[in-house]
Amino acid sequence: MIQEYQTKEKALAYLENADRIPERSHGERMVLDLLPSTTRRVLDLGTGDGRLIDLVLAVHPLATGLAVDFSEPMLERARARFANRNEVSVQYHDFADSILYLGRFDAVVSSFAIHHVEDDRKQTIYREVFEILEPGGVFVNLEHVSAPTDKLHDDFLDAMGITRETEDRSNRCTPPAIQLDWLIRAGFIDVDCFWKWRELAVLAGTKPS
Repeated sequence: MIQEYQTKEKALAYLENADRIPERSHGERMVLDLLPSTTRRVLDLGTGDGRLIDLVLAVHPLATGLAVDFSEPMLERARARFANRNEVSVQYHDFADSILYLGRFDAVVSSFAIHHVEDDRKQTIYREVFEILEPGGVFVNLEHVSAPTDKLHDDFLDAMGITRETEDRSNRCTPPAIQLDWLIRAGFIDVDCFWKWRELAVLAGTKPS
């Protein structure tokens, strides 16, 4: 189902509604708050149109970024956003493939992307993120997580203005507590859910120095 995001119709429909996600700006602010002042090299996994990496580099003007995604329509938007900016590189990457070849980073961020893959791959991605981070580096994931009950899921959908019939079938959401445990098992410290609104959460951890 995630392959739908390779179609222009699906990708652009998501981007057009991105600003309407309730409380998104609060989650993004928390992502920025968690990045060290020494951040110089940033990877954005599942960048979409480059929205999050753009915010990061506005706060860290001396940093450079690598923005990756598998959706060509979204990559087109990201390339257009950064067309005249040398501090950002935009390239294709499929979540099914290892990220180990992408390089070394002080911070890895992601926004509403990793929840589209199955749990086994999520865990592997977390381990790979740990490997490519420099010591003291951080991983900050603004993510769509699962609700603990059907009622709370329905409440979330209602707040989003969608229904079970119209919700994204490519979602593979996982409880935040399980994902925090994966981060700890991968080797991260100071792991926590730093912000949460219904099914939206900021999960983060630090690689030991």
